[in-house]
Amino acid sequence: MALEITDATFEEAVLKSDKPVLVDFWAAWCGPCRMVGPIMEELSKEYDGKAVVGKVDVDANQEFAAKYGVRNIPTVLVFQNGEVVGRQVGVAPKNVYAEAIDSLL
Repeated sequence: MALEITDATFEEAVLKSDKPVLVDFWAAWCGPCRMVGPIMEELSKEYDGKAVVGKVDVDANQEFAAKYGVRNIPTVLVFQNGEVVGRQVGVAPKNVYAEAIDSLL
């Protein structure tokens, strides 16, 4: 299951991770976000132990969404060694997210 990330856990879960991290910035009211959600769940299972796949509810956790300039959702950011190395705004096919992870493994 995709990791629920909050403002309080973001630094530990994302910025200090020794694995690539895919972070889905989403909200419950966002229709396209509901299309990305199941993709994130699948990827979290497929990359278990190799990468971290997490979700940030932007309504409840605005600090890091603001810090990384997330203005439209869904936005998926890819982190490696605490740095943003990829960004996908809007819904994309699963392979787009998988390739972003694969390129870092």
